[in-house]
Amino acid sequence: MLSIQKVEQGSTLRDRIAQSLAAAINTGELAPGTLVTVPTLAIRFEVSATPVREAMLDLEQRGFVTSVRNKGFRVTQMSDKDLRDVIELRQLLEAPTMGALAGTLDAETLTRWRGVAEQISEYARQKDLAGFLAADRQFHLGLLALHGSARLVEMVSELRAQTRMVSIAAMMQSDDLWGTAREHHVMLDLLASGESEALRELTVSHLGTVAGWSSEPDGPH
Repeated sequence: MLSIQKVEQGSTLRDRIAQSLAAAINTGELAPGTLVTVPTLAIRFEVSATPVREAMLDLEQRGFVTSVRNKGFRVTQMSDKDLRDVIELRQLLEAPTMGALAGTLDAETLTRWRGVAEQISEYARQKDLAGFLAADRQFHLGLLALHGSARLVEMVSELRAQTRMVSIAAMMQSDDLWGTAREHHVMLDLLASGESEALRELTVSHLGTVAGWSSEPDGPH
């Protein structure tokens, strides 16, 4: 059952519903082609129809759904090319930024982010998908924020929201997710040692893994 997930304070009910639905679409809980209606979602979220309708219109503008006359909204299908484009944009934005941060963080800051990395690993061990994705988002956007560009963080946040990880649920049952979780610790080691080029390369590789998560299980990776 869909639920409104914890989001930043100050967000509106519409924003919280949109975030929850976007997460359900990204992880495949709401699969491409699924038809959803405002009244049904309003009942599931235990809210009035107005914020749900507003949330669906927001998601339509962002390409998550398309409206179907007199029926509701249908979850859109993203092509593998669209997904690769999103990942490549993230690599172009995040890799050089992470490289620029190498060697600039103090011990206290690194210790704080090691705690987040450990949370990611723990969620992977527990096979807690929602917890893993939330902690992963906190890690990547939080480190990017240290660079000082709010616009960069906003852009990457939206790119993350567009990534359809339809096969990540299957990965939760494999060892692949654990290996990916451990890479967050390696990133912090490289940040601490100031190895800028190695950190850029790892960031590109790490984000490239998402392309595999994003493909249909029987499709090209």
